[in-house]
Amino acid sequence: MDNNKRTIAIVCGGDSSEHDVSLRSGQGLCSFFDKERYNIYIVDVKGIDWHVAFDDGTTAEIDKNDFSFVKDGKREFFDYAYITIHGQPGENGVMQGYFDLIHMPYSTSGVLVEAMTFDKYVLNNYLRGFGVKVADSILLRRGEAYDEEAIAKRIGMPCFVKPAADGSSFGVSKVKESDQLAPALRLAFMESEEAMVEAYMQGVEISQGIYKTKDKCVVLPATEVVTTNEFFDYDAKYNGHSQEICPAPIDDSMSGHIQEVSKRIYSQLGCAGVVRMDYILAEDGLYFLEVNTIPGMTSASLVPKMIRTAGLDITDFLTGIIENS
Repeated sequence: MDNNKRTIAIVCGGDSSEHDVSLRSGQGLCSFFDKERYNIYIVDVKGIDWHVAFDDGTTAEIDKNDFSFVKDGKREFFDYAYITIHGQPGENGVMQGYFDLIHMPYSTSGVLVEAMTFDKYVLNNYLRGFGVKVADSILLRRGEAYDEEAIAKRIGMPCFVKPAADGSSFGVSKVKESDQLAPALRLAFMESEEAMVEAYMQGVEISQGIYKTKDKCVVLPATEVVTTNEFFDYDAKYNGHSQEICPAPIDDSMSGHIQEVSKRIYSQLGCAGVVRMDYILAEDGLYFLEVNTIPGMTSASLVPKMIRTAGLDITDFLTGIIENS
């Protein structure tokens, strides 16, 4: 290993249903990073099994006391962690808390931001207080009694049922009749202790990438997401049943509005690194859906497409994320 280079851990895996998706993001990042500048290792995290995966197929256990590992009889230490865990413990603040404790710089927002953005219901109600338009929603907890007809009357049909605290597309259902709420909630509760029933917003789905340099927030080209599925679910995202149009075919005025809303949210929350914000552009305005603080980073993912459309070199882009951290 070249000791003149910084050593970077691409931290992926995690404990959610998107473990394997996260591993693909890790491989994507590994292919993008500047190998002349950095020593790169993929660290697979699952439960208490944390290990470095070497190119020859062997592994080395991570010492959680200091996030080090042994290679060829020598203990190696990381200088930086690029977190690409989708779901827990990467998107809920737990991994960030660990790195804070051992004083390891990392690529994402801090503990509070990650915890808040991980809980869709908490985030939506927080942002509503700052004038951000969000759909009406109800929070339900596992084991809690609920009235299907009362929910249908309040939220309307169709609606969405989502795990409230989860970073993936698993457990999400589009519900068209009140008698479909129970199975949809059971599915959501398989992913999270809490579920959110959210009003359906008819419109165009827009995704906006944004990051921060040392001086300012920078927006990437917005993307329109089109799918033949009922919604942009796991199958649409990862099995080719969607079309991502980048840049999105929207007028300059609306594009500027989405950019300004995204910058305001990014700054209000105190985000760090590159994030993706999702919206529905409805007839009566722009509705915020969620913040993805650890977006997918395979070559087919939305953010790398936005980076390429912006005319940026993705290797230079990621170098900037690290150096700005």
